[in-house]
Amino acid sequence: MFSPTLASLRDQISTLDCQSLGLIDYEEALKIQRQVHQAVVEGKGPSCLLLLQHPAVFTAGRRTLDSERPIDGSKVIDVDRGGKITFHGPGQIVGYPIVRLKRPNDVVGFVRQIERALIQVCQDFSLNGQTYCQRSGVWIRDEQGDRKIAAIGIRVAKGVTMHGFALNVSPDLSYFDRIIPCGIPDATVTSMQKELNQSIELERVLEVVEARMKQSLMEVCL
Repeated sequence: MFSPTLASLRDQISTLDCQSLGLIDYEEALKIQRQVHQAVVEGKGPSCLLLLQHPAVFTAGRRTLDSERPIDGSKVIDVDRGGKITFHGPGQIVGYPIVRLKRPNDVVGFVRQIERALIQVCQDFSLNGQTYCQRSGVWIRDEQGDRKIAAIGIRVAKGVTMHGFALNVSPDLSYFDRIIPCGIPDATVTSMQKELNQSIELERVLEVVEARMKQSLMEVCL
């Protein structure tokens, strides 16, 4: 189902550090992000990609409106990233690229690289992921409508990135019904499992995400 070249691809891009943290609370992961970010800023650590899952949690970027928050009053963690509100939970691969950018002011270019990597992941699993106008993230678009399969929200401080992306592999999508995901009222959220109409092994997707994301990030980081 996915490209047979991934093993050789990993060998070529091993210079970017990648850490798989498993299932970890959002606030604990945020502490780790900040520590790694500071180390990269100070030149005391390498650029790094953190891959993990979170227990169920809502997080809100700086542009989130009150009207987009959970209708049932669920707890929301406000964070210093771009974008609006989203959900994280088991069955979703979350990635935090903490990298020093070759072009510190080209935030849009960095986001586009993340999108390209996620689109490649979708293609590796026979899904037609696409970008959509000025809306960040990766979408499935067809006669059934527009469905977001991956969200992106980042921050760049002192030329080094934080936060990142979330790819829906097999999460409980009902959580998204409590919010206006990413502040977009006219679009729905989907997952790889839903689109493929079959169960999908998260570890298998994680391997592909690591390879594709590292390949893409090496083009934009020092």
